[in-house]
Amino acid sequence: MNDCAAPLQAKREQLLRAGVLMMDPAAVYVEDQVTVGAGTLLLPGTILRGSTVIGENCTIGPQTMLTNCVVEEDCTVNAAQCEDSVIRRGSQVGPYAHLRPHCDVGEGSKIGAFVQLKNCTLGRGTKMAHLTYVGDSDVGEDCNFGCGTVTCNYDGFEKHRTTIGSHVFVGCNTNFVAPVTVEDGAFIAAGTTVTGTVPGDAMAIGRSRQEIKEGWAEANRRKKRKM
Repeated sequence: MNDCAAPLQAKREQLLRAGVLMMDPAAVYVEDQVTVGAGTLLLPGTILRGSTVIGENCTIGPQTMLTNCVVEEDCTVNAAQCEDSVIRRGSQVGPYAHLRPHCDVGEGSKIGAFVQLKNCTLGRGTKMAHLTYVGDSDVGEDCNFGCGTVTCNYDGFEKHRTTIGSHVFVGCNTNFVAPVTVEDGAFIAAGTTVTGTVPGDAMAIGRSRQEIKEGWAEANRRKKRKM
């Protein structure tokens, strides 16, 4: 056993004795400073680095790397990379999610496929199921983000914050052009670009009105065939 493998093996054995579960111990890499609670399952491809702390009864992996993170009990982190962040009790992260530094994911939240967070706080029960970027933002409780939502936090010179209250519904393909505030209970229609304050319990809609030109497609095909 080489110089690198011996400490890794010793750490795995220590965790196993403490009640941590591993499907394939040889496929799990845990640095010495890391702590993991009893009943937590570490799946193959899990890499735990730095001062990471994981609570009890979590499922971590497969293919997950956590660096200097706190993961409270009863969480699932699947095929994700997280750095310098906190994941609160009962939350789900992944697959294919990325938590960049300084994120705090509220209790019972869901961060799904191809979601990236950066320097943001999320309240309890907030859900971002897929294809979303939220950066430099403060989000309240029980919000729902549709796919394709983006916080436009960088103006080419400086970063700006987005503030979203609780119980906000965000439709698909929404852009928040920071700095911007959305108050509690607001509803953002799909396809909206938000550039100003949205009052509580209001609906914001910012998209062009659909226009129908009857017969246009057929006429265009005929035109193309003649050319």
